[in-house]
Formats: sequence, C-alpha cells, structure tokens
Amino acid sequence: MVVTFVSNYINHHQLPFCNAMDAMEDVEFHFIQTSPMEEKRVQMGWGMDPSDISFVSLYYQDEEKCRRLILGSDVTILGWSDGLIADLEKERLSSGRLTFRVSERIYREGQWKAISPRGLASKYNEHVKYRKKPVYLLCAGAYVASDFDLIGSYPGKKLKWGYFPQQEISEFKKPELGNAINICWAGRIIELKHCEYAIEVAKLLSDKGYDYHLDIVGDGNKRADIESLIDKYGLKDKVTMHGSKKPKEVLEFMQRADVFLFTSNYLEGWGAVVNEAMQSGCAVVASREAGSVPYLIQDGINGLSYGGGSLKALESKVLYLFENRDKIREFGERAKETITRWWNAENGAEELVRFSREALNGKEPEPSAEGPMSVAPNLKPAGLIRTMQEKNRLE
Repeated sequence: MVVTFVSNYINHHQLPFCNAMDAMEDVEFHFIQTSPMEEKRVQMGWGMDPSDISFVSLYYQDEEKCRRLILGSDVTILGWSDGLIADLEKERLSSGRLTFRVSERIYREGQWKAISPRGLASKYNEHVKYRKKPVYLLCAGAYVASDFDLIGSYPGKKLKWGYFPQQEISEFKKPELGNAINICWAGRIIELKHCEYAIEVAKLLSDKGYDYHLDIVGDGNKRADIESLIDKYGLKDKVTMHGSKKPKEVLEFMQRADVFLFTSNYLEGWGAVVNEAMQSGCAVVASREAGSVPYLIQDGINGLSYGGGSLKALESKVLYLFENRDKIREFGERAKETITRWWNAENGAEELVRFSREALNGKEPEPSAEGPMSVAPNLKPAGLIRTMQEKNRLE
C-alpha cells in the first residue's frame, strides 16, 4: 500500500505520525512538503531539514514526482497546502480513489458565516461535491464535524483525528508531591490563549495562602501586559516568565510540573500542548472551547475541563486540585495512559492503515472504538453570544 501525506511542511507535530507510518509493514509512505517553513516558525524552534528525512519530497523542487504520488497513491491524505496544489487536490478527490482530508474548523469565528451564499458556493466546490466519493474527513478538533454538518458534507464519513506531538523522552516518574505545587502554562502569549487567566489563578492561590510556583513559558504580543499584571499583584516570587523555548525545553517544564493550565478560547483549533502535558503526567485543567480538549480530557477522570471561557470555572477547578491533592497524581497518571493507549502516533497510524486496508479490499471500513479514526460526534461550538462576549472582553 502506497500512502502519501500532503501538507505545507514537516514539523515536530507531524513527524511522530509520519515516522510511525514509515515504520508500518507493507506500507510505502511519502510526505510531500508544498512550501518552505515560515521564518517565524523556524525561530520558534520548529525548523528541521527535510532533506534529512528519507520519506519527504519537496513539491517546489520535484513537481512531477509529487504529482505522480498525489494522484497515483493507494491512499492520499490531504492536509494544509495553502491552495498551492488546488487543481491536483480536485483531480485526486474526483478520481474515486481513497482519500482523506485533514481539517480544522472552517467556521471558527462563528457558524453564522455558513449562510453566506458566496461562502456556500466555495464550500460546495471544496467539499460537498465529493460527498459520494470515497473521501473521508479527519476532524482535527472536536467542533470540526459540527461545521461540516452545516454544509452537508462527508455524511457518515467524519472521523476523529488530531495531532500526535509526542516527544522522544526517557522514562521518568514524577516524584511525590512536595509542599509547593508546580504549575505550568505554555504557549504564545496572545489574546486567544488568555495567559492572564493563569495569573488570576496565581493571585487567588496566593490570597488563599497556598504554596505553589507558576512557570510561564512562551512569548507574544501580550507579554508586557502579563508582566504588568504580575507586578500589580506582587507575584514576582511566585511566577516566573521564561520566554520562548524550543519544543524539547518546553517538554522539560511540563515534566517538572504537577498541574498544567490550558486557557485558550474557541479560536484554538487544537492545542498540541495538551497532548504533551498529558504525556508528561500533568493534571491538566483545560478550556473545553479548544479543539483537542473534548477528545482528550474526560472531566474528573483524566483531568479537568471547564466551559464558556469562564475564569471563575477555571479557578474552581484549580482550587479543587489544591483541596484534593491526591487527585493531582491520579489525573496525571490517567492522562499519560490516555496518550499511551489511544492518542499517540503509533495508534493513529495503525488505525488509519487498518481502516484503509478494509476500504481498499472492498469492505465497509469500521471506525475505531476509541481515539483517532473513531466516529467524530457533532459537538456544538461556542455560539454568537459567547463570541460577542469574547470580543467585548466580558466575563
């Protein structure tokens, strides 16, 4: 079986899945990179030399080879290519050959945009017209299926998917909890990620006399605001700003952390740091508005989640952990098991290949029971009132 994955560029979030596919028996795997990585991503430590990876081909250097692979592979996975191969995508999708499309949300800023006649025409040509073809949608986020249901595309063919950014880490076991609870927040410090919520949580913990330390890992255009808030609340001895770090260094902070805070709003398509924090054995407290959270976290079982972008709900969940310290390690162990058992690159590759073989052999392919390639439910995203609240910075 020849499988080709097409996307803008190879990076540390995609590489584990690609390596797992390349290691599969009886699979000839190719990754086609359609464009060089943006400089800002390279500066964030995402850069890697694609020429060092045997299964990577560069569309902008060998267009003919890449064209043959996209059209001729037994299975083609179409990711993000910034419209650079739109005609090739249409030819593949129309061919009747097994194809998967990976997508985040198409109405992330509000499903009311689905009523636009011009937008509906565009979505028909991109998605709806292939509804009877052997084309499946890999939903990279819990609210993707709901968006595509609005336009009647991929009926009965929407499957859970996501990112599998696990890192190569040595075996480690978190020590017993000390007196001080170590908390971590990591990401770009921009509006949608609500880093200020972590500082508000820190203030509440200090006001209540709890012993903790909060590490903020990342940089962005809201960093000065966060530093001002730390000064305002007198938290310099409790909160440390570490700036931008390479992916391996971010993982080291997670491994040292007991609790991980993920505070992004509905504009966060996935949120790969959730995978990484869970793999690192953290008790994750996360916003259900972000795409990864409903797929990865079962509230009260392998972590905690809160809805509606509510700061009060976030604070309540964190206080629960401080008041029930035994739950921190319990949630962390179950979180790690979730990644180890289901949401990892190897399982994603195995399930995609199994599903594809069934389809190629003329059978009706069975979705997985759990995790990637299982049926993507129609979960409703934030509505108009919630998005207006966010835009107006209301609580």
